[in-house]
Amino acid sequence: MKTDRSIIAIPMGDAAGIGPEITIKALEKKEIYDVCKPVVIGDAAVLKKAIAVVGTNLKIHEIHSPAEGKYELGFVDVINLNNIDVDQLQYGQVSAQCGRGAYEYIQKAVEFAMNGEVKALATTPINKESLKAAGVPYIGHTEMLEALSGAHDPLTMFEVNGLRIFFLTRHLSLKDAIATMKKERVHDYLIRCDQALQRLGVRNRRLAVAGLNPHSGEGGLFGWEEVEEIKPGIEAAVKDGINAVGPVPADSVFFQALNGKYDAVLSLYHDQGHIAAKMTDFHRTISITNGLPFLRTSVDHGTAFDIAGKNIAESTSMEECIKVAAQYAPKFHS
Repeated sequence: MKTDRSIIAIPMGDAAGIGPEITIKALEKKEIYDVCKPVVIGDAAVLKKAIAVVGTNLKIHEIHSPAEGKYELGFVDVINLNNIDVDQLQYGQVSAQCGRGAYEYIQKAVEFAMNGEVKALATTPINKESLKAAGVPYIGHTEMLEALSGAHDPLTMFEVNGLRIFFLTRHLSLKDAIATMKKERVHDYLIRCDQALQRLGVRNRRLAVAGLNPHSGEGGLFGWEEVEEIKPGIEAAVKDGINAVGPVPADSVFFQALNGKYDAVLSLYHDQGHIAAKMTDFHRTISITNGLPFLRTSVDHGTAFDIAGKNIAESTSMEECIKVAAQYAPKFHS
């Protein structure tokens, strides 16, 4: 077992979802403890309930700070916020107490990260409806982390089997996303993507920008976005020293990056990059939030209320999420 393992904080997520369950399943694996020191920020009673659901012999070890952890296989080191009434907890149900709890776990994990007590966050799923029921004024993790850390417009990056994908736009309709694809934005994002890769320790970085239209527009035959906005944005970034090419037709650029031609692809809209990553390996697609003062990785699935508490949730994504955090944590520079 490595002696220089980084401490990774795992906010437990929505107690009514699969977050506690997949956390427990992941922490049954020796390979997790071989690469890091995982500390769960959550509710001890909920985790004990998850241990019973999974049917494992793991022991809860309550601590007050990450420095107190055992970090040994067989024990789950927990910062217990004791904020869930388990008698009122119903798996698969939207709940204000679970929404509030999920937010408080993230809040505490960010506090530890900002203080340097943990090296990274590996986050579990939260539920937008539960957050709303609790009066939490954020729609998801990225918005919370941005506000809690004081960061500006964090970048989302997916990683799966060596394929890295950034997103020029995220939660916008396709029509609104296309309206946002201006040369200034492409230019700015390519600079920020290059900086993000550098922070993660990637050398000799080569970026590709995906095309929007069929065959990247064929010089305007199938649309002018590539000619008028996307290509000029790339050219401006190249003038600033960024090693970027494109637009490369979207039906081939992700395959080429997966096979090593590019270090990362800038996807122009949400589903363009999501489909490419999840078709490569749905369970091993991990989200990395760049532009924060600390490293954050996340599973790329939801709370799965329909299967919560049934011991059928797949934990592969959670395991990969923790491993990727452990992989990049020693290289990450704020």
